[in-house]
Amino acid sequence: MTRPAMRVLSFIPPMTQLNTPYPSTAYLTGFLRSRGFDAAQEDLALQLVLALFSRDGLQKLKQLVEQMPPRRRSEAVQSFFDQFDRYDATITPTIAFLQGRDSTLAHRICSRGFLPEGPRFAALDVYVDDEGGDPLGWAFGALGAQDRARHLATLYLNDLADVLRDAADPRFEFVRYAESLAMSQPTFDPLANALAAKPTLVDEVLETLTLAAIERHQPTLVLLSVPFPGAVYAAFRIAQTIKAHHPQIRIGLGGGFANTELRELSDPRVFDFVDFVTLDSGERPLLALIDHLKGGRSRERLVRTFVCIEGKVRYINFPEPDVPFEEWGTPTWDGLPLDRYLSLLDMLNPMHRLWSDGRWNKLTVAHGCYWKKCSFCDVTLDYISRYETASAKELVDRIEKIIAETGQTGFHFVDEAAPPKMLKALAEELLRRKVAISWWGNVRFEKSFSPELCQLLADSGCIAISGGLEVASDRLLKLMKKGVSVDQVARVTAAFTEAGILVHAYLMYGFPTQTVQDTVDALEYVRQLFEHGCIQSGFFHRFACTVHSPVGQNPEEYGVTLEPLPPGGFAKNDVGFVDPSGVDHDALGRALNKALYNYMHGIGLDQDVRSWFELRVPKSTVPRRFIERALQH
Repeated sequence: MTRPAMRVLSFIPPMTQLNTPYPSTAYLTGFLRSRGFDAAQEDLALQLVLALFSRDGLQKLKQLVEQMPPRRRSEAVQSFFDQFDRYDATITPTIAFLQGRDSTLAHRICSRGFLPEGPRFAALDVYVDDEGGDPLGWAFGALGAQDRARHLATLYLNDLADVLRDAADPRFEFVRYAESLAMSQPTFDPLANALAAKPTLVDEVLETLTLAAIERHQPTLVLLSVPFPGAVYAAFRIAQTIKAHHPQIRIGLGGGFANTELRELSDPRVFDFVDFVTLDSGERPLLALIDHLKGGRSRERLVRTFVCIEGKVRYINFPEPDVPFEEWGTPTWDGLPLDRYLSLLDMLNPMHRLWSDGRWNKLTVAHGCYWKKCSFCDVTLDYISRYETASAKELVDRIEKIIAETGQTGFHFVDEAAPPKMLKALAEELLRRKVAISWWGNVRFEKSFSPELCQLLADSGCIAISGGLEVASDRLLKLMKKGVSVDQVARVTAAFTEAGILVHAYLMYGFPTQTVQDTVDALEYVRQLFEHGCIQSGFFHRFACTVHSPVGQNPEEYGVTLEPLPPGGFAKNDVGFVDPSGVDHDALGRALNKALYNYMHGIGLDQDVRSWFELRVPKSTVPRRFIERALQH
């Protein structure tokens, strides 16, 4: 019997990003095509949002609102209902504006008389000056009409997202959609129950989009690339739809979520929805899987793949070397509607906005991390531990091919930490070949980034850099094995800033043994870094202990005790721990985030850091001129 031709369709499931495609399917599709396979890709995250935020989608949403008793309607829902005619009239042109297809609409949006305004617009009140002037004038000035309009249009979409969540699906978020159903869930029960429940409006639209994509491509194998917990529920809904209507199609699931949380998968119910779950870099497991489906190898020769055999989950890992990073080929965005992505402007901070504003070609300079020592990081997993590079020539070849395909010259290098040596070689090759791009990426703030190297990177097109400062405390940075110090970070970030490169700092609180004094001192360091222009943006996240990190594997070295993991055969990543310090990090975290938000807008930089805290905290022990003196060395 002749087997049907192998057609592979990769899906980006909701929700990932709306301004640019998540890169995993671009890498997989480009790699498969380089090996001669018939491969295609679809971004169902974007398609879902465009379908929901359309005239037809809003009409369906209104019908749900009409079924709600008025007393149960939230402020956002009631505002939507009262102003529905205006929403109906403005949704299509507003989406076109955010897609960059109708820039002239900016003038009407900026008038504040075009868009209906719901509760989200109240956030503008914090920017009104003492004289009642323009609330956004400080941020955009007289010439920033396009940015001002994008910010207002983003608030408009956020209002509609609130309505969708309150009236149709309480799990809906633009990024973290139904995240709680999957994140570190030891058991599959929450997902199973949600998937067995009556479909919501969001589910129904996603089902329609899935079946249309299957009809277009007629695949024999569907790949679900799931990077985050916030994309898991929708991925399983897609798989459920395919199994119900096209049971002959085989389905594989992989991506960052599987790589970190499903390494000990044992619940057979997962395989009611998918046929295979692969771990780590997908190139080699995918080649083995396709070879198996084509009859070229037995099931026992699959690579890093979970299967279910007679009701029991098995992990099969036939020993084969990974495909070298240099041989991955060039990612392709062919098949993705690059002109339909939405440039949103949530945050007015110029560095912070890069994550949601603009269409970036995402590319990797090197696989893994060259440092791979940080105590909080998943250093035992492949995406960190296997460090490989490609030559600068190969990287610029890929860049030129991507520019030729997409017509766009913006690049986001998505490395865990791009190595300085490779960035230097890449910058020199870009300049030598006169390839003009704009790029940004993630680095370690190490001393290799001299003022001369920072200027070279800027000359090659670098516009922004993000990096981990974590807890701004030399004691804790040493405990973390971060390999940097606060004064070194100050000098490196100042060098980037002097070269005209924006700097974002990843910050952390709640690390084992971190005291209240450590937290107050860390905020003072951060305040001084903002005050002296070393960093322009930042984000505080709460430390989470994972089973794959040095803290999770050797807790006694960090003075903590791990809590027992609950039983279950599904996700396993975060693990609770007992820190004998007994600090209320949640209360401190609220103050840290409030302070950071204001610092990013240039507010409160001259205040004593204690003023941000709700509870009484000790005075900072950091000298007021610490960063200034560090920069003078």
